[in-house]
Amino acid sequence: MAQLKASNLAKAYRGREVIQDVSVEIDSGQIVGLLGPNGAGKTTCFYMIIGIVPADRGVITIDEEDITALTMHERARRGVGYLPQEASIFRKLTVGDNIMAILETRSDLNKKERLARRDELLDEFNVAHLRDSLGQSLSGGERRRVEIARALATEPDFIMLDEPFAGVDPISVADIKQIIQHLRDRGIGVLITDHNVRDTLDICEKAYIVGEGRIIASGTTEDVLNNEHVRQVYLGDQFRM
Repeated sequence: MAQLKASNLAKAYRGREVIQDVSVEIDSGQIVGLLGPNGAGKTTCFYMIIGIVPADRGVITIDEEDITALTMHERARRGVGYLPQEASIFRKLTVGDNIMAILETRSDLNKKERLARRDELLDEFNVAHLRDSLGQSLSGGERRRVEIARALATEPDFIMLDEPFAGVDPISVADIKQIIQHLRDRGIGVLITDHNVRDTLDICEKAYIVGEGRIIASGTTEDVLNNEHVRQVYLGDQFRM
């Protein structure tokens, strides 16, 4: 079992510390939520784990290998995948070529193996019928499926999902939740940050709540829902799953 671990992360901007001693753990085959009010620091923390924002202090490891100083691309080679909030599909390429574009970066596969892997991913995420469709023609839910399939082309151990439910309709939200659970069942560790608290908590085995740059609560969904401080500063008294 692999583990991605961030320990005592800190970040300051113009002398103001926006992240203070934040620690997060994601195991393979586990869905973890990183949530909190706007401006609480969750996005900064998420970006430090991915490698978009450098940490001022703290350590990030994969199975005790220190990756803190590695770039985002170097972390990807260590098994950390990333799906950004914004549409990342190549609009002018077909769905099949979107996936092939990433498979072409894998020197461990020959052409025949890349084509076979492409077809496996198209089938696995139920987008084989869209193989020759351009990225720009897809619906929000279809686009998300293709983007996730493409993210798996590098065989990551972990995948970081930034607002995976953003910009999709309720039917597609249910579909994406099933896909995320499928990633977990595949043995991939998933870290989600999203403003859609209800749907995120619904599929998480564990959640961290960030408030004013610190972890104010962590645990199962039930633990978080029953935390009085979390209800006061984030969920509100009327929140129900």
